[in-house]
Amino acid sequence: MSKEVRSLEPHALWSHFADLNAVPRPSKKEERVIQFMVDFGNKLGLETLVDRIGNVIIKKPATPGMENRQTVILQSHLDMVHQKNGDTQFDFDNQGIEMIVDGDWVKANGTTLGADNGIGVAAIMAVLSAKGEDVKHPAIEALFTIDEETGMTGAMELDPAHLSGSILLNLDTEDDDELSIGCAGGIDTNTTQTYQEIPTPADSVAYVLKLRGLKGGHSGMDIDKGRGNANKLMNRLLYDMDDRFALHIASIDGGSLRNAIPRESTAVIIIPASNTEAFEASFKERTNEILKEYHAIEPDLRILSEKTVAPAMVMEPKAQRTFVNAIYSLHNGVYRMSPDIAGLVETSSSLARVIVKEGKIVTQSLQRSSVESSKMDVANTIRTTFENAGATVVQEGDYPGWQPNPDSPILGVMGNLYKDIFKGNPDVKACHAGLECGILGKHLPDTDMISFGPNIRHAHSPDECVQISSVQKFWSFLLSTLEEIPSI
Repeated sequence: MSKEVRSLEPHALWSHFADLNAVPRPSKKEERVIQFMVDFGNKLGLETLVDRIGNVIIKKPATPGMENRQTVILQSHLDMVHQKNGDTQFDFDNQGIEMIVDGDWVKANGTTLGADNGIGVAAIMAVLSAKGEDVKHPAIEALFTIDEETGMTGAMELDPAHLSGSILLNLDTEDDDELSIGCAGGIDTNTTQTYQEIPTPADSVAYVLKLRGLKGGHSGMDIDKGRGNANKLMNRLLYDMDDRFALHIASIDGGSLRNAIPRESTAVIIIPASNTEAFEASFKERTNEILKEYHAIEPDLRILSEKTVAPAMVMEPKAQRTFVNAIYSLHNGVYRMSPDIAGLVETSSSLARVIVKEGKIVTQSLQRSSVESSKMDVANTIRTTFENAGATVVQEGDYPGWQPNPDSPILGVMGNLYKDIFKGNPDVKACHAGLECGILGKHLPDTDMISFGPNIRHAHSPDECVQISSVQKFWSFLLSTLEEIPSI
């Protein structure tokens, strides 16, 4: 699989991507990939250092004739989202990603691919490893940050003393016709709550309910696509059947990652044996309603039920009703569209994780916005919903957005280049993802920033893929941009 990827053009970029994907690199466990990058820089004989939080910085002098140009910071993050299909056997901590070439796309075998942001990392590695004048560029400061996907810790704790560049090119955008000049900030709302368990009533029948096959995706970039949220859909089923069938919840396990739209949920419930026939008929009816609603968007959605061994304990009815009502009333999805930029989601919230087990409820949700006051407004709606249900709420990981600058000098350079090379206008926009640029701008306030990249689809899901021809377009655009960096 790796050999086929390495044969793609441009060879250097794809070979570095294959090397990188052989290294496990989950967020907050980046020790191996940090060492991988340090070894890479040292092997090239370039100045290489690791700052106090773990970001890797590799510096390369300008190629001949480019010494009078402004120093450029090339930036991407080292970590990747680790998510797999429920039936995929894979150990992210010890296995490299299994890549597949499928026509014009590279994808992974049942897992996330790591193109987000591995293609950006590989492109920077290709610039650093280029010999002679194969790639003309000004002085380069390559910044590889850590923990972007679960808190942006690397960007938050960056030591700016190691950097002097006046232009920063962030290679973490997922449409090759797009130049990003702004992004959303975010905040995590995490809750915990205890509940009383009671013994499972006699003469009960247990079912395991499984919701599978949703597309999921990035909870920022894909939040406006109307995709199903596994946690909300499972709760909808439980709400509809709670009182009617004397249903008791034994456990729920829904979602996976804080920044991914949840694709799967599993619940174990019990009902009186006398209600079995009516329950199964109602479950089928409710399932068909949901499948019909989501058919156009979620054609692979499956909602299943099967009998299982009855658990010893279940949730007490009053606590169960309070919990189910809270999840039902919780806002999920787009909260507000931007009144200033057409088509841009300004504010959103995504219920990423719901766990009910052994007397404890845990939830995770992520609120995003390019407007700080609106971000806190939706975050407070989530906080108060859970507080009213008796939960303990902790909001953390707050990070700022990136205010768009339509007069950015590097935007002018790259906009004109794009028109000349590709004979069309780039899509200059802000995005609803949490790019690191907003945080990096706090550390590097005088640095002109822009973000761009190749076509990546379904990031943060096992359907993640990157387009081969688009990577070629992105690479040529990056090289042209480096050649046109203005003088000091």
